[in-house]
Amino acid sequence: MISIGEVKAQLQAACENELPAFVTQYEGDSRSGVQKCVEAARKRMESLAKERQRTEKLWEYERSYGSYSYICGIDEAGRGPLAGPVVAGAVILPKDCDLLYINDSKQLSEKKREELYTKIMECALCCGIGYASPQRIDEINILQATYEAMREAVGKLNPRPDLLLNDAVTIPQVSIRQVPIIKGDAKSISIGAASIVAKVTRDRLMVQYDEVYPAYGFAANKGYGAQMHIEALKKYGPCPIHRKTFITHFCEV
Repeated sequence: MISIGEVKAQLQAACENELPAFVTQYEGDSRSGVQKCVEAARKRMESLAKERQRTEKLWEYERSYGSYSYICGIDEAGRGPLAGPVVAGAVILPKDCDLLYINDSKQLSEKKREELYTKIMECALCCGIGYASPQRIDEINILQATYEAMREAVGKLNPRPDLLLNDAVTIPQVSIRQVPIIKGDAKSISIGAASIVAKVTRDRLMVQYDEVYPAYGFAANKGYGAQMHIEALKKYGPCPIHRKTFITHFCEV
């Protein structure tokens, strides 16, 4: 007879479509340890079913514009920090894409964002990333810099999108049809994917900057106004990636 430890290992290794067979195979085994595994499998199946329902709703905008061939979701990361660039992500997903757990990147843990970033990159038709530097943000303001980063991200896409789903904004100087969606990163799977790509890309960049400018804690705070970051600004002054127009309350620039 198979041991309970082996049953647990089977459950741990089982993918989504293997769970019903696992339950069928072991639900008649009276051992309490096995029954706990069966119950855990049923809970996983229930949780996955709920997630599939939630994800299906995220496709509503994409389905409603189904006549378009290449629908692109766009979002940004880093409008609020005191340091570092603003980063825009643009993602075109295939219409038969099977992605679960996509959401507003701010609602996900760092570990989950990293996992989903890999899956998005594997299944997307194409992804584009755009950047606006701290210097550019100071020069033209954060909103206009965000638009520039978004235009850059869209410009890198191949195939070229014929519809843009944007998180709340309408991007100037773009000839492609745009649909701004309030809180779009939690309502559209394409925008949610773009939000994750932008956030992970920017976070990784800030970790690299932390090695160059270690005094400010960029690896932890990602350039946002955490107390330790503000104290470092007051003590050391700004570094080259600080946004001068954002830090006037904390130090001389």
